[in-house]
Amino acid sequence: MKDFDTIEQSKIEFVRQKFLETSQSFGFNFMAPSPLELVSVIEAKSGPAIRDEIYFFKDKGDREIALRFDFTVGLTRYVVEQKSLKMPAKISAFGGVWRYDEPQKGRYRYFHQWDLEIYGKPSLESDAEIIEFTSKFFSKLHLKNIVIDISHRRLVESVVEKIFGSSDPKTIGDIFRAIDKIQKKKKEEIISEFAQKGYTHDKLEKILEFSKIRGEPTEVESVFDVSGIQAWSELKELFSSLKNRGVENIRINFGIVRGLDYYSGIVFEAFDSSSDYGALVGGGRYDSLPKAFGRDDFGATGVAGGVERIILSLESQGLQTSENKTSISVLYINEELAKPAMNIASKLREKGLIIEIDLLGRSFKKQIENASNSKFVVIVAPKEYSSGQVIIKNMSEGKESAVQIESLFSNAKTLFS
Repeated sequence: MKDFDTIEQSKIEFVRQKFLETSQSFGFNFMAPSPLELVSVIEAKSGPAIRDEIYFFKDKGDREIALRFDFTVGLTRYVVEQKSLKMPAKISAFGGVWRYDEPQKGRYRYFHQWDLEIYGKPSLESDAEIIEFTSKFFSKLHLKNIVIDISHRRLVESVVEKIFGSSDPKTIGDIFRAIDKIQKKKKEEIISEFAQKGYTHDKLEKILEFSKIRGEPTEVESVFDVSGIQAWSELKELFSSLKNRGVENIRINFGIVRGLDYYSGIVFEAFDSSSDYGALVGGGRYDSLPKAFGRDDFGATGVAGGVERIILSLESQGLQTSENKTSISVLYINEELAKPAMNIASKLREKGLIIEIDLLGRSFKKQIENASNSKFVVIVAPKEYSSGQVIIKNMSEGKESAVQIESLFSNAKTLFS
């Protein structure tokens, strides 16, 4: 079980607010899909093997129900059901997901994701929109050293078919899994693992060497013959569109295939090149998923990112991970002044300030001790209160001054800035 304490939750909320601000600037509509899905719906996306990676149970109606594995399934199911939904539909989501896999740094079995999806007629500009958002979102967080690697599943698939002389889905799937491991394991280990499945060393060597090709389009063309590959034209066009949008932190990387079988075109991942946390973000085009739900009249492209892993990157770069909100404590010298102090606290809260006040009638000394983390304290003292004043003390600077209570309310934001 994983509980998120106040500090952890404040970091998650910080990322959430930046996500909402950025996604709204791109015109995405925020929604919250159900945390429960039919197992059969999830299997439509990921196949029967997904049962090993999800939490599921039978409800009172003897239906197999799963906890949300990601947002893509729920959002796609929702869009498929909305027959009158205007296309393109741009939808965003943020929340907790559950996966039954080995916990690792930045990824528990219950963790948080943000997600964007665009549904409608397939277009490279939709793919570019998703990737541009990813770049701008990381800029909003002030994260540095972010590299977005882009590739094309059909291009890699055509190379696999050429090297292995087969278009068998099992072969394609196996070799994609081998390529997907190149970011995490040594080449020799991958060759040894897949040689045991019957694939020859020389062919595995060739495809893994191919998967190491990366760079600008001209750099790729200098080391790899792309003539006659239609998917290469699409990849170059996407690259050009992103450059036009001001996205500079991109490169082509044939080692990116994304592990999930439903991806059908452009795929990409984003990394913090100064860390070893792995992909912070992954996404791409998955036109086959709406078809699995019975709709072949539109396609889909999307992206999702792990929030806790992004927080680790923020912390490793020494960046802000929570909002700097000013905390203020209202203190009262004696029991007779508790009620006026409560009134003052309530009115300051109406001004949008974060206000703490003792609820147990403790001594002034104890109140001061408990207010040690506050930036300011407002002291309700007999002499000053009888003159319509309170004392404001800046706890970090040790400075204090008497202020008229009316002025306290009318100038609250200025006094506590």
